[in-house]
Amino acid sequence: EIARQIVAREGGYVNDPDDPGGATNFGVTIGTMRALGIDMNADGRVTVDDVKLLTVAIDRLKYWSMPGLLCIGDSAHAMSPVGGVGINLAIQDAVAAANLLAAKLRAGRPREADLDQVRQRRLFPAKVIQAIQVEVQNRIISPNLKGGTLKVPLPLRVIDALPWLQGWTARLVGIGIRPEHVRLP
Repeated sequence: EIARQIVAREGGYVNDPDDPGGATNFGVTIGTMRALGIDMNADGRVTVDDVKLLTVAIDRLKYWSMPGLLCIGDSAHAMSPVGGVGINLAIQDAVAAANLLAAKLRAGRPREADLDQVRQRRLFPAKVIQAIQVEVQNRIISPNLKGGTLKVPLPLRVIDALPWLQGWTARLVGIGIRPEHVRLP
């Protein structure tokens, strides 16, 4: 059941005539693309062909900072829409940055090594979530979109069968691998 719900929410290109949003790819509608002027093939029009060209990249910067700049969230680690957890990681990155850098910012300009502490703290959660997203995409979503029969991987069958694991999985998705909490000075 979990796998079917994931495939129903994520996936790739769809153009259901009953969908008021119109053609959609990876959760981005043609209406959104038109409003933002996203012309993927640079032909001067935003059409269904542009929606079909959208892709998803999962990537990470090797360095998240340089003097005067700190990248967090999608600017540091691009996430797939699978699971909808990119915003969770971005907020956790921001909280970690605030906790690690607030005192240093009040005292002046943080050193590059201070900025890199954010990457050191947040890299592991980003890598774990990205690895899970790749597995879901490759083992569940892609085979289903290609018309194959849906074969739910063993780990998902186990999670589906054990209610306590469902709660743990929801907590992992919602709170993350390394939860961050605001520390007041």
